[in-house]
Formats: sequence, structure tokens, C-alpha cells
Amino acid sequence: MKKLIVLIVVLVTHLLNAQIQFDAKVSKNTLGINERLRIDFSMNADGDNFVPPPFELCGFKIVGGPSQSISQSWINGKSTFHKSYSYFLAPSRQGSLLIKQASIEINGQIYKTSPIKINVTSAVDQPRDANEPAAVRVDNNLYLVADISKTNPYVNEPITVVYKLYFSYNIGITNWRELNKPKYNDFWSQNIDIKNLVAEEGMFKGERYRFIVLRKTVLYPQKSGKLEIEPLSMDIDVQLPSGKRNFWGQPVMTEDNKRVSAGSKIITVKPLPEAGKPVDFSGAVGKFNFNVTPSRTTIKNGESLDLNISVAGTGNLKLFNLPKPEVASSLEMYDPEHKENVSTPLTGMTGSISDNYTIVPQDKGSYTLKPLHFTYFDLSSGSYKTISSKQILINVLDGPGVAASNPRHKDASKVEATVNKTFAFIKQETALSSIHPKDFLGSNLFYLLLLVPFGMVPIIILFKKKKQALDADVVGNKMKKSNLLAKKYLSDAKNQINNKEPFYIALEKALHNFLKAKLNIETSEMSKEKIREILLSKKALPETVDDFIILTESCELARYAPSTSVTIQHDYDTAVTIISNLEKQLA
Repeated sequence: MKKLIVLIVVLVTHLLNAQIQFDAKVSKNTLGINERLRIDFSMNADGDNFVPPPFELCGFKIVGGPSQSISQSWINGKSTFHKSYSYFLAPSRQGSLLIKQASIEINGQIYKTSPIKINVTSAVDQPRDANEPAAVRVDNNLYLVADISKTNPYVNEPITVVYKLYFSYNIGITNWRELNKPKYNDFWSQNIDIKNLVAEEGMFKGERYRFIVLRKTVLYPQKSGKLEIEPLSMDIDVQLPSGKRNFWGQPVMTEDNKRVSAGSKIITVKPLPEAGKPVDFSGAVGKFNFNVTPSRTTIKNGESLDLNISVAGTGNLKLFNLPKPEVASSLEMYDPEHKENVSTPLTGMTGSISDNYTIVPQDKGSYTLKPLHFTYFDLSSGSYKTISSKQILINVLDGPGVAASNPRHKDASKVEATVNKTFAFIKQETALSSIHPKDFLGSNLFYLLLLVPFGMVPIIILFKKKKQALDADVVGNKMKKSNLLAKKYLSDAKNQINNKEPFYIALEKALHNFLKAKLNIETSEMSKEKIREILLSKKALPETVDDFIILTESCELARYAPSTSVTIQHDYDTAVTIISNLEKQLA
């Protein structure tokens, strides 16, 4: 009879549990980083001890909730119950994110939801999601704008992008974070530092707003066609009136949050005109001066001169090459020293660049440096302009050390150096040896080589016995192999300290192989209870065993949770300390 009652209770409990549902539903599975996500955890039976997923570890920030709703109804004598917990989430990074399981206790049983995969893309231009909480009321009071100086420039013509955050007078900005930084593909870019962020006043959409300049960037397009500037997206914390007043009549402010995006911008870049383009045009665009200056034009044989080629003005100074001089074969020219003195304000690059060549003549005579030509595209006139330098005449005179000079006046030290160099191939020191070498037979080397093989015999025998003993020790070899693998994986973990997932895989393998070496157990036997039991039986300290178990659990969790470089370094140091302590305690 008792067995029958127990069976009926079990069946009833099973049927009740089979009818219990605990699910998680999201408002969308794909969203932009500037959008928000609603997630509902619903059940058809009342429960306790609800534990939501670790949203922060999953890559989300809670911006609303949790809100709870309960409904119960009776229809034709049948009771229905519904309870839900709702959250509003904002993604903190792009990519494929996984919302982990939530859990709740119903009728003494633990129920869990299934993990949900969410794909987060870059910022999108969309109206606010209808599922966002109604508390957000800053839509018409906060804007992020990208002001572009020119949308149809020439190739290598400078344009500026200024990012401004406009906000109305009835809200205040408390903090902001960049979610997506703008990308300037096919542009040469230079950010301009903003030392002080000061709120200014200006007109926007026909109304007066305050604004802050967040970024200033100078861009030089490097190719023609339609080029896209990817958007800047930000997460803004604001304060705004709640519509209520306190005891003293002052408005009560509430905290709120909004994600804004400047939107992508398309720049239509015009190619430089082909008509009239010189063959030697190197891509200079702007307005420049061109100079070629020698340090001197009359020198002695063996001396050198400097030839300075410089361009100064306003334009893309860092994006083209200076013309290279052509010299006669009797003039040895060295690679130039390149110098830049360029600043980049909001109007574009300005300053000068130069190449300084060192020229050394090999023979006396007169040499002519041909004029150099520098061509640039003038934006103001929309045409190419060429600047030519003057012809340079260099006179090389006789000097010391040439054939025309009197030999009797030569420096004695130079004569000696020349003689030493001329006869350097003749050895001035000798080493005499006998013309009748000693016989090898009967020499010390002969007897040494004769005795070496006999001395090696006992060493070989001992080595062979030692190797046979080592080969027979199967358990010891397994332990050594596991110990070596533990050291190898610990070294791999250190090398992968900047890559989260490979680091924790290597660290976990190092811990497992260390146990295999010390405890002589297989991987299949490595349950946490078994490890704890064996380590404690080997006289390991309980706190060290607890640290080991916690570290292995952290390795499993850290593969799927975000980790900082500080956390990874701490886990590595902890692993080294635990292994060192167990080495001493299990010795």
C-alpha cells in the first residue's frame, strides 16, 4: 500500500512539473549598438529565488528594470497564472553576444531558461524601439552632429570633420562614453587635440541650443569616388526635470541615458584633372614655394657640399616626394636627410619639408647641376603650376693630396700610412717549425686514442642499464610526461596572456597535467570531489585545495566571460603560486 501511495505522489509531482514553463524571450535577436533590447522571463507558476543572467559579463548594461508583472484568471473553473520579470538592456560592444541562463525555484525544483544568442551590429539610423522604457524623454533635446567642411573635394584636398553634441537648456550632461569611433578608410587623417571642453551656444534646427565640440579631425582623401566616413556613436548620461518640485520649489531632476550616433557620411571625391598634368607630378596639392640651395659652389678636392631641396607652404606636405637631383658620375651623392617642420591646424597642413644631400667630388673641374622642377595642383585656380630652380655651377679646385702637389711637402704620417697599406699583405712576424715532424706512432695522442674505447665500455653498460630501468618505470614515465606537459602548457599560457580564450585553455591543461603528474590519476577521474579527496589524503592544506578548485572553475567560466588584462595576469600568478605550494605540500 505504501509503495502505491509513493508511486501516486511521484506521478502527480511529475505531471505538475511537466506543466511548469519558465522561458526567456527577447524583443529582437539582431540590433545596432545604439539600440536597446527588451528581455522577458516568464513562468506559469509562482516561484522564488529568481536569479537573472550576469548581464554585465554577457556584454550588456541594464538601463531599465527589473519590472515585475503578475496575472491570474479563472475561466470555466480552470485557473491560469502568469508571472514575468522584464529588463531593458543596452549592448556594450559589437559582435555575437550570449545571454546566459536565468534560474528560479518552483515547488522545490530549480528551472533554467535556455541561453539566447544576440547579434550586435554597428550603429543604425532607426526610430526609437517601441519596447524602450517610457522614462526616456530626451529624444528631441539631444543630438550628435558631424559638421563636414566640404563634401566634394579633390583628391588630397583637406576637409574637416567636427563632431558636436547639441543639447537643450532643460537637460544637463553628466557623462559620456564612446561606443564606436569613426573610421576614415581611404583618408589620411589627423586628430586635433581639444584641451578644454567648453559649452557654447548656437542655433540648431532653428532653435537655440548649447553644444560641446567633442572631436576635430583633418582628412585628406587618397582616392576618388564615393568614400564613407563611418559614424561616431556615444552613450550619454543626462539629467532632466521630472516635472515635480521639492519642498523649496526647486525642480526634481532624474537620471536618464541615451545612445546617439552622428550617422555615416558620404564624401564624393573628384579626381585631379588629367588635362595639363605634367609627367613629373608627384601628387602635391595646395600652394607652395620651391627652393634648391647649395651650401657653397667653390670647393677643394676632397671636401663636400650640401644641397638643400625644400618645399614650403600649405597643402598635403607629408603625402608627396621631393624631386631628386641628377649629378655627374664624378660627384658622389649620398642618400638625403629628410626633415619635416609641419603643423596641422583645422585648415590643413602647413609648414615645410626638405631633403638635404651631401655631395663629394672625386676629380677637379667644373660641374653643372641641372634645374629641378616641382609641380603642384593649385586649388584656388584649379590648375597645375610648375616651379623651376636655377642651374647651379660647382667649381672643384686642386687641394692637398693630389698629383699636382709637391711630394716633398707631404706629411710624413700620411706617407707611412700609405706604405703600410701597400705592403700589408706581407707578414712581418714568422713562426718557425721543424721540417722533420714527429711520428704519430708512439706519441701521447696515439696512446690516448688507444685507451679511450676501453674506458667508454663501462660507461655504455651503466647508461644501458639506467635506460632499461627508466623504460620499465611506466608510472614514473607517465608522471614525468604529465609534469613536462604541465610546464609546457603553463609556458603556453604565459605566451597567450594577451589572448583570453587560448590563455585559459592552456592554463586549464597545465593544472590538469600537474595533477596527473602528482597524483597519478587519469583525466577521466578528475572530478572536483575526487581531486579534493586525493589532495587532502596527500596532506595538502585545505585552503590550497580550495584555491585550486576555485581556479579551475574560474578557467571554465572565464572562456565565456569578458576579462581584463589585470584579471588574466592575476589568474596566471595565482596558478604559479598554487602549483608551487602543492609541489611543497605533496613532496
